[in-house]
Amino acid sequence: MISFLVWIVMGAVVGWLASLLMKTDSSQGTILNIAVGIVGAFVGGFLFRALGFSGANINEGISVYGVVVSLVGAVVVIAAAQLLQRGTRRRTPA
Repeated sequence: MISFLVWIVMGAVVGWLASLLMKTDSSQGTILNIAVGIVGAFVGGFLFRALGFSGANINEGISVYGVVVSLVGAVVVIAAAQLLQRGTRRRTPA
Protein backbone atom coordinates (compact mmCIF):
# COMPACT_ATOMS: atom_id res chain seq x y z
CA MET A 1 0.00 0.00 0.00
CA ILE A 2 2.81 2.40 0.84
CA SER A 3 4.57 1.85 -2.51
CA PHE A 4 1.27 2.66 -4.28
CA LEU A 5 1.09 5.98 -2.41
CA VAL A 6 4.73 6.68 -3.27
CA TRP A 7 3.93 6.07 -6.96
CA ILE A 8 1.02 8.53 -6.78
CA VAL A 9 2.97 11.25 -4.96
CA MET A 10 6.10 10.88 -7.07
CA GLY A 11 3.98 10.71 -10.24
CA ALA A 12 2.33 13.99 -9.29
CA VAL A 13 5.63 15.72 -8.54
CA VAL A 14 7.42 14.41 -11.65
CA GLY A 15 4.42 15.13 -13.89
CA TRP A 16 4.16 18.65 -12.52
CA LEU A 17 7.90 19.29 -13.04
CA ALA A 18 7.71 17.93 -16.59
CA SER A 19 4.68 20.10 -17.36
CA LEU A 20 6.60 23.15 -16.10
CA LEU A 21 9.58 22.28 -18.30
CA MET A 22 7.36 21.74 -21.34
CA LYS A 23 5.19 24.80 -20.57
CA THR A 24 1.96 22.77 -20.44
CA ASP A 25 1.23 23.35 -16.75
CA SER A 26 -1.81 25.55 -17.39
CA SER A 27 -3.51 22.87 -19.50
CA GLN A 28 -2.85 19.94 -17.14
CA GLY A 29 -4.60 19.16 -13.90
CA THR A 30 -3.51 17.05 -10.97
CA ILE A 31 -4.83 13.78 -12.40
CA LEU A 32 -3.05 14.31 -15.72
CA ASN A 33 0.16 15.25 -13.90
CA ILE A 34 -0.01 11.99 -11.94
CA ALA A 35 -0.68 9.98 -15.11
CA VAL A 36 2.14 11.68 -17.01
CA GLY A 37 4.53 11.11 -14.11
CA ILE A 38 3.71 7.40 -13.75
CA VAL A 39 3.72 6.70 -17.49
CA GLY A 40 6.89 8.78 -17.77
CA ALA A 41 8.57 6.57 -15.16
CA PHE A 42 7.87 3.51 -17.30
CA VAL A 43 8.94 5.23 -20.52
CA GLY A 44 12.08 6.64 -18.92
CA GLY A 45 12.99 3.25 -17.46
CA PHE A 46 12.54 1.62 -20.84
CA LEU A 47 14.60 4.28 -22.64
CA PHE A 48 17.43 4.24 -20.12
CA ARG A 49 17.60 0.42 -20.16
CA ALA A 50 17.61 0.47 -23.97
CA LEU A 51 20.56 2.89 -23.86
CA GLY A 52 22.46 0.57 -21.52
CA PHE A 53 21.92 2.33 -18.21
CA SER A 54 20.73 0.34 -15.23
CA GLY A 55 17.09 0.82 -14.37
CA ALA A 56 15.92 2.59 -11.24
CA ASN A 57 13.40 0.69 -9.12
CA ILE A 58 11.12 3.01 -7.19
CA ASN A 59 10.06 0.14 -4.93
CA GLU A 60 13.59 0.10 -3.50
CA GLY A 61 13.30 3.72 -2.43
CA ILE A 62 13.32 7.17 -3.92
CA SER A 63 16.60 8.23 -5.49
CA VAL A 64 17.77 11.23 -7.50
CA TYR A 65 18.53 8.88 -10.40
CA GLY A 66 14.99 7.50 -10.31
CA VAL A 67 13.48 10.97 -10.32
CA VAL A 68 15.69 12.02 -13.25
CA VAL A 69 14.76 8.89 -15.22
CA SER A 70 11.07 9.52 -14.52
CA LEU A 71 11.36 13.20 -15.42
CA VAL A 72 13.05 12.43 -18.74
CA GLY A 73 10.33 9.89 -19.51
CA ALA A 74 7.57 12.34 -18.58
CA VAL A 75 9.06 15.02 -20.84
CA VAL A 76 9.16 12.46 -23.68
CA VAL A 77 5.49 11.57 -23.03
CA ILE A 78 4.42 15.24 -23.12
CA ALA A 79 6.50 15.90 -26.26
CA ALA A 80 4.94 12.87 -27.98
CA ALA A 81 1.45 14.04 -27.00
CA GLN A 82 2.19 17.51 -28.40
CA LEU A 83 3.43 16.02 -31.67
CA LEU A 84 0.30 13.89 -31.98
CA GLN A 85 -1.89 16.88 -31.19
CA ARG A 86 -0.20 19.00 -33.87
CA GLY A 87 -0.54 16.20 -36.40
CA THR A 88 -4.29 15.89 -35.84
CA ARG A 89 -4.76 19.66 -36.21
CA ARG A 90 -3.01 19.68 -39.57
CA ARG A 91 -5.11 16.83 -40.96
CA THR A 92 -8.48 18.44 -40.31
CA PRO A 93 -10.17 19.54 -43.52
CA ALA A 94 -10.60 23.26 -44.06
